[in-house]
Amino acid sequence: MEIVIPIIAAVVGLAAGAGGIFAYNKHNENGGKDKADDLVRKAKREASDIVLAARKEAAEVTEKSQAEENERRKEWKKTENRLSERETALDAKLDTLEKKTEKLGREEKEIEALKGEIREIREKQHEKLEKIAGLSKAEAREKLMKMTENDIKQDLAGLVVKEQKEIKHDVDEAAQALLLTAMERMSSEVTADRTVTALKLPDDDMKGRIIGKEGRNIQALQRATGVDIMVDDTPGMVVLSSFDPIRRQVARYALERLMKDGRINPASIEEAVAKGEKEIEKEVVRAGEDAVREVGLVGIPRELVHLLGELKFRTSYGQNVLLHSIEMAHVAGMIAEEIGADKRVAKTAALLHDVGKAVTHKIEGKHAEIGAELAKKYGMPEPVVHAMAAHHDDIEPTTPEAIIVKICDAMSAARPGARNISAENFAERMRDLENIATSFPGIDKAYAISAGREVRVIVEPKSIDDLSALKLARDIANKIEATMSYPGVIKVNVIRETRAVEYAK
Repeated sequence: MEIVIPIIAAVVGLAAGAGGIFAYNKHNENGGKDKADDLVRKAKREASDIVLAARKEAAEVTEKSQAEENERRKEWKKTENRLSERETALDAKLDTLEKKTEKLGREEKEIEALKGEIREIREKQHEKLEKIAGLSKAEAREKLMKMTENDIKQDLAGLVVKEQKEIKHDVDEAAQALLLTAMERMSSEVTADRTVTALKLPDDDMKGRIIGKEGRNIQALQRATGVDIMVDDTPGMVVLSSFDPIRRQVARYALERLMKDGRINPASIEEAVAKGEKEIEKEVVRAGEDAVREVGLVGIPRELVHLLGELKFRTSYGQNVLLHSIEMAHVAGMIAEEIGADKRVAKTAALLHDVGKAVTHKIEGKHAEIGAELAKKYGMPEPVVHAMAAHHDDIEPTTPEAIIVKICDAMSAARPGARNISAENFAERMRDLENIATSFPGIDKAYAISAGREVRVIVEPKSIDDLSALKLARDIANKIEATMSYPGVIKVNVIRETRAVEYAK
C-alpha cells in the first residue's frame, strides 16, 4: 500500500506535466507563449498538491496498518501463551494419570493375591468342616437344601392358605354384594311356563273328525304343518311332535281353531294353517319387539329381533328362553353399570346370547357359535359377538362384558326352580361328581353335598401334604369344568386331617 500511493502520485504528476507541455506546444503553435507558461506553472502546482496529498494519505494508511499489525501480534502472543499454559497443564494431568494407573495396577495385584489367600483359607475350612461333620460338600449342600425346602414348604403352604382366605373373603364379599344388588333390583318369575305340546280333546267324536275318512284329515294337517300328530298314544289328548317350535305352535293354533269351528276337512285345514302361520308370525315379531323395548335397546337388526321373538316358543329344561334372555339383559346392565363396563354391549349380548337356539334345528353346531355367526352376519359390533360366543366357555372370554354375560347366564339358570331336572339326572350328576373326585390318587372318601354345589374330599394325610392338597383341589375343579355341564359354581373342599391318639394307662 505504501509503494502504490507514491506511484499513483507520480503518474498523476507526469500526466499533469505532459498536459502542460502539450498546452505549451499548442500555445507556441498558436503564438501564445506567455499563456502557455502560465498553464505549465499551474499544472505543476496542481501536480505538486496531488503528490503531497497522496503522500499524506499514504502515511496515514501506513500508520494504521502498523497499528493493526501490532494489535494482531499482541493477540497472537496471548494465544501462544494460553496454548503453552494448557500444554503444561495437560502434561501435568498425564503424569498424574500415569501415576494413578500404576497405583491401581499394584492394588489389583494385591487384591488378586488376597483373593487367592481367601480361597485357600476357605478350602481349608471346608476340608476341616467335612472332617468334623463326616459329610462331603455335595452331601452337606443337599442336606441343607432339603432342610431349607421343608421349612420353606411349610411356611409357603401357610402363607398361601392365609392369602387365599383373605383374598377370597374380600372378593366374595364384594361379588356377593354386587350380585345381590342386581338380583334384588330384578324381580322376575322364578319358573317359566312350558311350551304347550298337547291338546285336550273335548270328546271321542272329535278324535274321529281329526283323523278323517281313511286318515285324510290328519294327513293333510301333517303335510300342511310339518308336525307329527298322535291321537292314539294318550287317551283324550292330541300330542304334537316337532323339532321346530314355530311349526308346533302353528299346528297347535290351527288344531284349536278347527276343533272350535267343528268343520274339519282338507280345505278348512289349509285355511286354518294359513291363518295360524300369520298369527304366529305376528306373535313372533311382537314378542321380539316387546323384548327389545323392555330391555331398552335400539338399533338391533330386524332379523335378530325376529329370531329373538321365536325364542318365546323355545324352552330349556322347562325355562322359557326368551324370558331367560330378558332377565339376563336386565341383570347384565345393572352389573355393568356397577363395575364401569359398557352397559349397552353387556345388555345387547345378554339379550341375544341364545338366538342360535332359534335355528339349531336348521343349522348344525353349538348355539353359542351359531348365534355369534348370525350376529356378525347382521353387523353387530365385535364386542357383542365375542360376548355371545364366550358365554358357555367355547372360547376364552377376554372382555368384562363377556364375563358379565357368562355370570348372568349362570345366575338365571341356577335360580331355585328355574329349570326342571329329573331325579334320575340329579342322582347321575351326584355320582359323576364323586367319581371325578375319587379318580385322583391319595383320596380316602368323597361326598357330593348341597345339591351338587359342593364336593367334599377327604384325603389320606400320609399321601397328601398341605401344599399338595391345594394343588389337588385345583386339579379336581379343572377336571369338573372340563368333563361336566352344570349351572352355577361347584365348590371343591379338600380336607386333610391328622390325628394323634394315645391312651394313658
